[in-house]
Amino acid sequence: MPELQQLARAYMIELDAQSHEKPDTRIEVQFNPETLKVTFANQVANQDQGGKQNSPQFVGKGSTKLALTLYFDVTGELSTSLDSTAQGKGEPNSGTRDVRRLTRKVAHFITPQEIKEGKDRGKFAPPKVRFHWGSFQFDGIMESLEENLDFFSHDGFPLRASLTVGLTQQEIQFQIASNPAGAGQAKPGGKPAGTTPQTPARKGGNLPQMADQQGMGDDWQSVARGNNIENPRQLKPGQLIDFSLRKQVDG
Repeated sequence: MPELQQLARAYMIELDAQSHEKPDTRIEVQFNPETLKVTFANQVANQDQGGKQNSPQFVGKGSTKLALTLYFDVTGELSTSLDSTAQGKGEPNSGTRDVRRLTRKVAHFITPQEIKEGKDRGKFAPPKVRFHWGSFQFDGIMESLEENLDFFSHDGFPLRASLTVGLTQQEIQFQIASNPAGAGQAKPGGKPAGTTPQTPARKGGNLPQMADQQGMGDDWQSVARGNNIENPRQLKPGQLIDFSLRKQVDG
């Protein structure tokens, strides 16, 4: 059986005015996003001269936007996280009972912070943020953040959430990380990272259904064992499945 490789997780980190990563601000995602949508746009205008409309003219800098969705889930921690609400704070005493304990770390990047240096010192603006995943890197500010809470405990605590994140950069940006962690490094007997296609599980998906879509409906149990999946019928959103990894099922 091929050796399982360590899954590279995407992360977000705050940047200073010189675009250097600030220490102790890195936040790793719980599940890698299914897709990344990058949009490029130029600022153009049609100039009307004497009733005649000329071709569009470039009138300013372009922009680049990144859109992605992140999923968070704390249902697996409930058995060890049944503490009561912290007195006087209105929040769970345990860090795993309320999914907002995780999502609020991402919300930090859309919250205006006081600028400590430079010509804009004393003003407030959202911090510059870097999204990094493998060789993909995007620097900008968080323009929008939408949180959906869609599963609750019996006593009203939100347990699952999705965050729709929008980042923007005021220039056309084709940025590739110069030295992505672990890129191209192969473990003994394995392939370099990123050379084996993996399929992310969608929200509400299960392995038998995914295997059937891959034309491997009869082999879903061996795929589950090959990927060390304990509950094939309840996958986490964004969980990556390598359908080339199979392990014989004891008969």
